[in-house]
Amino acid sequence: MGDTPDGPSTGTRWPVAIHWFLPTGGDSREVVPADPSASRAPDHGYLAQVATACDHLGFDAVLTPCGTGCEDAWVATASLIPLTRQLRFLVAFRPGFLNPTQAAQMAATYQAMSGGRLMINIVIGAEPAELARFGDHLPKDERYRRSGEFLTVLRGALGSTSFDFDGDFYRVEAATTRHSPVKSPPIFFGGASDAAEAVAATHVDTYLLWGEPPDAAGERLARMRERAAATTRDTGRELEFGIRFHVITRDTADEAWAEAARLLRGMDPAAVAAARADFAATASVGQRRMADLHAEVDGVPEDPRDLEISPNLWAGVGLVRGGAGTVLVGSHSEVADRIEEYHRLGFREFILSGYPHLEEAWRVGDGLLPELRRRRLIGPAPGAGPAEVFTFR
Repeated sequence: MGDTPDGPSTGTRWPVAIHWFLPTGGDSREVVPADPSASRAPDHGYLAQVATACDHLGFDAVLTPCGTGCEDAWVATASLIPLTRQLRFLVAFRPGFLNPTQAAQMAATYQAMSGGRLMINIVIGAEPAELARFGDHLPKDERYRRSGEFLTVLRGALGSTSFDFDGDFYRVEAATTRHSPVKSPPIFFGGASDAAEAVAATHVDTYLLWGEPPDAAGERLARMRERAAATTRDTGRELEFGIRFHVITRDTADEAWAEAARLLRGMDPAAVAAARADFAATASVGQRRMADLHAEVDGVPEDPRDLEISPNLWAGVGLVRGGAGTVLVGSHSEVADRIEEYHRLGFREFILSGYPHLEEAWRVGDGLLPELRRRRLIGPAPGAGPAEVFTFR
């Protein structure tokens, strides 16, 4: 089974790749449910439903988060390999907690067992409490320097010959794996600080942003292209770009904004205030950029459009959720317009999600993905072809 940039068997590289999110930290109809009993546990049965739906609908991959609030991304996704056919798994992990040669061995085995369906998302982390749980007390810039060495060894160990390296954080001799994978997994990496951009420009395949208005996102993309130019000249590897959004897509714009209003009504003002305090204290540059998008809005507004920061881009989820906090909201055609707009800026990889993730995957798959296929931005659905629907008379 041959591998391509758009999955194990598509054979064509389409302009855009659409991914979904695997909710290994739990799921709900609300962004942050007030009643924990209304949440859906991330057990194998539920995660299998999300993954098989994404596989059936033609999503390229699912991003799987990392951290102590989630199930382990490697183990959870490996359990879903035999249940899916084409779906790839974008596995997030923190490089400081895993030896790079061990990571290379895990990646090579994963590629062999899945038919080449692994993608890697490197997460450095910013919150001291979470990092302390793993015993990682390095300063931020040192963590990024370490990640650069980690990625050097990871790529070297996945190569066709043994690899030596002597750095400040890692020293390896003849690092290798049992067999070099036919295709090394692509490496995704995010981060808005100068230290993060330096690592991304040199070591990764796809630089990932949390969704910002087009002007701001385009400025960051242009800056990163300039920083990566020297690496492209030396290695021939051209940096690509991805962007992370939530999405509310419906048959009509009114229906989509009504759903945004429902999510807004479910937000506890106390939870919004607590999140705002957390964001003010964060060391994450990216998180501060997310918080700035709704900084001028007090509390929980009644009208969701008060948080529309550019056409069809809503900052409502970021009131209570850390990380990606913006949402593409609109009719299927409007959301497709926005994806096309970001693609014209240079973004190819779109990682989407919605609440709850199972039902919203079907809504995206039934409404938005067909619109993107009509525009020839993504490939045909798996098993696409005429299908007769039997009607009882």
